[in-house]
Amino acid sequence: MDLALIIPAYNEEESIEELYLWISKALGPTGLMYEIWFIDDGSTDQTWSRIENLHARHPEVKGVKFRRNYGKSAALNTGFHLCTANVVITMDADLQDSPDEIPELYRMIKEDHFDVVSGWKKKRHDNALTKNLPSKLYNRVTGWMSGVKLHDMNCGLKAYRNEVVKSIEVYGEMHRYIPVIAKWAGFRNIGEKIVQHQARKYGKSKFGMSRFVNGFLDLSTILFIGKFGKRPMHFFGTMGLLFFFIGFCFVFYLSITKLAFGQVGMTQRPAFFLSLVAMIIGSQMFFTGFLAELVTRNATERNVYLIDKQLN
Repeated sequence: MDLALIIPAYNEEESIEELYLWISKALGPTGLMYEIWFIDDGSTDQTWSRIENLHARHPEVKGVKFRRNYGKSAALNTGFHLCTANVVITMDADLQDSPDEIPELYRMIKEDHFDVVSGWKKKRHDNALTKNLPSKLYNRVTGWMSGVKLHDMNCGLKAYRNEVVKSIEVYGEMHRYIPVIAKWAGFRNIGEKIVQHQARKYGKSKFGMSRFVNGFLDLSTILFIGKFGKRPMHFFGTMGLLFFFIGFCFVFYLSITKLAFGQVGMTQRPAFFLSLVAMIIGSQMFFTGFLAELVTRNATERNVYLIDKQLN
């Protein structure tokens, strides 16, 4: 199979068949062998019925239905495990992503040898106050923290080499950070393409402002796991020793001033209690790192690494 399209759908009954026709029109002239995976994320309308009808008439259409709404990350992760094509493209089911972009995204993966190509909705048709401005701030912060400089990290239209989607796991709200996850997995050839953004034709957006708070927390998790996932003691141990050392230095200083200059009692000075707190926090962080190392050493995937090439 040349190409797999993974399309999460939640209460998108009006757009499913129209999206399929648009995809067929865009890919028909290319001659590519492709499959379309619709992932019904626990829809409460007729989305699954529309997918079943398409599957009965068009064998390239395949589908998965969740028992309840698990979120976009779960839908994408399921699609990644099921697809077998050389190139994988994700897009939303709300008709805001244009299938006309698919052939060029496919070409950039196959001919330009990108690992990941992320869409950039340079001209958006969303509300400027609730979506556009927060998205720009979010992309700047994400680029600064992760080192992956993309204009539109949250764009649902992305293309991947098969090796990328088979090497990563997406959960929570981490679908926004797949390029970051791919980078930490060793796939560094990440590109970007300006894509058309369509105004929403049916229904309403499924994402609220809470996605920015959840997104920041997930980004922190990704960065921490990517850097310290296999060596947690390097983080907790370093921070623990630093806190303990600062607290110890203050206690030592207070002891010297008490013995040498006869100043007021140590327990009557606020710095003494701050020093004790710092030493306690340092000790707790150090032992947290020690326990995390024990967990890591006994994990079944502790020595799982991604091999890019091998010569025998």
